[in-house]
Amino acid sequence: MPEPSTPQHSVHLADPRALRAYAHPTRMKLVGLLRTEGPFTATRAAELTGESVASCSYHLRMLAKYGLVEEAEGGQGRAKPWRATARYTTWKGADSEAAEDLNMAVAELYFERITHAIETQQQLPREWREAEQFGDDLVYLTATELAELEEKFSKLLEPYGERFDDPSRRPEGAEPVTVLRIAFRNRRGEAS
Repeated sequence: MPEPSTPQHSVHLADPRALRAYAHPTRMKLVGLLRTEGPFTATRAAELTGESVASCSYHLRMLAKYGLVEEAEGGQGRAKPWRATARYTTWKGADSEAAEDLNMAVAELYFERITHAIETQQQLPREWREAEQFGDDLVYLTATELAELEEKFSKLLEPYGERFDDPSRRPEGAEPVTVLRIAFRNRRGEAS
């Protein structure tokens, strides 16, 4: 087995086969879990996802084929652990039907997560209910300004990034928070 590499900040997908492979809901879930809970074995993956061990093992091997996961140190066979190769997956600039399919799969995944957050919001402490944000803005930008906005938003989140890999940097009470960055040309010009 090759020595695992140091996880990268991001892995970029351009090959339509890789995009299609990643668009599978179980595979997206596995990569996400490996980033937050990993490394873990196919057996643990089955416990976390509700899929069978054989199914998780198959999906992990497919993800490894496209560089999204790799074998971690220790174990063998079903006891071999896997880990994510990067904290983020990107496919910006991938211009294909497979990229569109992946965008749709990700949108569906986040719709499910947002729906779950809304459905369970009343179970949160008041301070978290009041801090959560559901809203939008309609602004008029050029394509260049939209690209600049992405850079500014990334810079805004940078100071919190070190907390992902180093729990000792998390202040007391810190919880995982999903921050979605979705910006698109609104052809209809509709505001909420």
